[in-house]
Amino acid sequence: MSDSVLRDPTPRAFVVGHPIAHSRSPLIHGHWLAEHGIPGSYERRDVTPAAFPDFMRALPDSGFRGGNVTIPHKEAAFARADILTPRAKAIGAVNTLVVEPDGRIRGDNTDAPGFCAHLDHSLGSAWPARAGGTALVLGAGGAARAIVVGLAERGLRRIWVANRTAARAEAVAALAPGIGAALAWDDLPAALGGTGLLVNTTSLGMRGQPPLALDLSPLPAEAAVADIVYAPLETELLAAARRRGLSAVDGLGMLLHQAVPGFEAWFGARPAVTPELRDRIVADLAG
Repeated sequence: MSDSVLRDPTPRAFVVGHPIAHSRSPLIHGHWLAEHGIPGSYERRDVTPAAFPDFMRALPDSGFRGGNVTIPHKEAAFARADILTPRAKAIGAVNTLVVEPDGRIRGDNTDAPGFCAHLDHSLGSAWPARAGGTALVLGAGGAARAIVVGLAERGLRRIWVANRTAARAEAVAALAPGIGAALAWDDLPAALGGTGLLVNTTSLGMRGQPPLALDLSPLPAEAAVADIVYAPLETELLAAARRRGLSAVDGLGMLLHQAVPGFEAWFGARPAVTPELRDRIVADLAG
């Protein structure tokens, strides 16, 4: 353990990004610190890409026990962590850092289990079996990579990945060997009929972006629709799903659930995602 940690036993963690003022992570972790009566801190750190290597080098002696990594540093953190979890290796990006007692930095990606934990909370633990265990993921960015890995870990039988750039869809589908496959964007309507879980990981539907124009009528009655967008909390895609009587899962729960493993690692207590926490973040988003 570094000397700085020994001198200051008060647990400290951070979220690092650029820009970072918009991050709700301090609200989430601050809520849990108060709830558990832990005299720790969780701080924003605005670090430019040029300064990020120095930030990582200084981390073992900074007094921080670790922290969250957000845009644009997830790939840089992946490249500079001393230890990577198998999940982080598969995804190729890190969103959670832990300073080990020997000073090495462990990188993990909690987006994958966070997304699945939110589905468990919203749909019940039997959701992977919907419509024969087939999921359709829209988009091929970092979030899609994490979600495909998470879905594969939960034992789905088939995961389709659709993106307007075929090569990117194929690269993400390859993260689920044997069950992942790329799908041309124009073939979406035909694929929806056999989809038990539809997941939007694109920016379409986000505030300031065009909506995701997709006719959901072919989806089976037992299908669920998830959108990782949480501003607005109910996208047009989710509204359309509700109008059809389908289960709709918003993006806020993924943000909340992905934070649980990091808090436990840094502060020594496993927090719960409660209605009170959700209401607090919803109120902040509305403000």
